[in-house]
Amino acid sequence: MSQPRGDASLIWAVRGLAVASGGIVLLIVAFLALEAIPALREVGLRRFFTDASWHPADGADRGAFNLVPMVAGTLTVATGAVLIATPLGIASALFCRFYAPGALGRAYRRLVELLAGIPSVVYGFWGLVVLTPLIRQWQPPGQSLLAGILILTVMILPTVALLSESSLRSIPAAYLRGATALGLSRWATIRGVALPAARSGIFTAVILATGRAVGETMAVLMVMGNIVQVPGSVFDPVRTLTANIALEMGYAMEVHRSALFVTGLMLMAIVVVLVAANARLGREGRRA
Repeated sequence: MSQPRGDASLIWAVRGLAVASGGIVLLIVAFLALEAIPALREVGLRRFFTDASWHPADGADRGAFNLVPMVAGTLTVATGAVLIATPLGIASALFCRFYAPGALGRAYRRLVELLAGIPSVVYGFWGLVVLTPLIRQWQPPGQSLLAGILILTVMILPTVALLSESSLRSIPAAYLRGATALGLSRWATIRGVALPAARSGIFTAVILATGRAVGETMAVLMVMGNIVQVPGSVFDPVRTLTANIALEMGYAMEVHRSALFVTGLMLMAIVVVLVAANARLGREGRRA
């Protein structure tokens, strides 16, 4: 049976857009790789993990190119934010879906959507003038890993909450009616029916939130102090991979500039790991 001409045109248009999207991603990766080749050739990949520090402006022979402190800072701040935002976001989604009255639930959702729309530089400015002074009174210097974790928590919380709530709303109503017919309490229905049924969507929400936390630049640049060191505590200033690129790309030259593209490749590798984890969790969720 042949497809209508309009449907066939739409299918080919969607296929073309999908190919274009994939091609753009491949072009970005290829551009990063080509720009990173000079540093990888002159410095070598091993030195990006074994050098004593990060001083790439001194050149390939006398400079230092260690990215480990910035990788540690990126992963630590993202992990801390996700660990806090995930339970808060899931709790917000459960409240909005199962506990809040209709009008209150809609108002609460609009508030969370408003949080999602605030620019990151506004979060960073608020953290710089309000949050870091409060932390400084507790433990100097204030601009620290803790400030970055708290700012990123607020920034990724709407992603977890909104996507988790959408996943909970997509649960077939028959599942919930069946649990009610069995005499299960509201919490027993949530724990035994709703959360397992929405597990795949919640995992996706967490992965996307982690991706935003890893890729955030302005907010963490403004509140984390940007000292290249492996954090020994949550009060230490640290620098992330994204902040490193933003701070140094404006004046970087030659091998220093190429080393910053290696930093970009490192970020791409982290994103690839997150996408692969999301795909695997999605397959496991469908099998379950």
